[in-house]
Amino acid sequence: MRLTQEQTDRYHEDGFLLLESLFSADETAVLGAAFERDAAVPGPQRVVEEDGERVRAVYASHQRQPEYAGLIRDPRLLVPAHQLLAEDVYLYQLKINAKPAFGGEKWAWHQDYAAWRIADNLPAPRQVNVAIFLDDVDEFNGPVIFLPGSHRSGLVQSGRHATRSEQHLDPDDISLTPEQLAGLVAERGMVSPKGPAGSVVLFSSEIVHGSAPNMSPSPRRLAIMTYNSTANLPSWPGEPRPEYVVGRDTEPLVPLAAGFLDALEGALV
Repeated sequence: MRLTQEQTDRYHEDGFLLLESLFSADETAVLGAAFERDAAVPGPQRVVEEDGERVRAVYASHQRQPEYAGLIRDPRLLVPAHQLLAEDVYLYQLKINAKPAFGGEKWAWHQDYAAWRIADNLPAPRQVNVAIFLDDVDEFNGPVIFLPGSHRSGLVQSGRHATRSEQHLDPDDISLTPEQLAGLVAERGMVSPKGPAGSVVLFSSEIVHGSAPNMSPSPRRLAIMTYNSTANLPSWPGEPRPEYVVGRDTEPLVPLAAGFLDALEGALV
């Protein structure tokens, strides 16, 4: 699947692009079931909410679940990533943010690249995030909110000012101040892409974004693949972050010949 010129122009202008219903209901159900299995696997890759029980996020599902191992090479994700970066890419990170019904916590206003530059010394913001809605996303269950065009202003908050979690660098650690956010919103406005399960949002690693708590009876699970240029590798002066957070396989990814589910079913025959 290739993006049109209009779509690529829109992405570079706004910093994000919504592709509605890119994956079928069957495919989304398979991915949701694989996530639920993975969310039950104990280990440091599993991040919980402040109540200590409900899952907030799970990292590196592709290392344990064959559905996600295939998904990262699905041409509907990988081909647009190649187009937008115009470079070979590898999987820098995969995480699934699981915002549970009736109180899934917020994600603070932040820019992803700020975290990755601090924690992994990534040289440049040559990444694209590709996020799949595992559930229907509406205005009630905590959709991601973007500030259109904010990626073109560079980093707004470049330092870490808190440590919410020792497992990973949380958006609260690099969150924008109210004054910074108010100024950007006055200039850029706010948009929250919504759509049925199976829709995909591509977004820049520099766009300012966040989300409110989920107060609805519907969960909002979001699987996010971050592709990074193979010429833009991280480096660490000391101990590197764990492999479940930062991928070590930097060989260029090659798209599957068909969708991940077709490839998975073929492997099982």
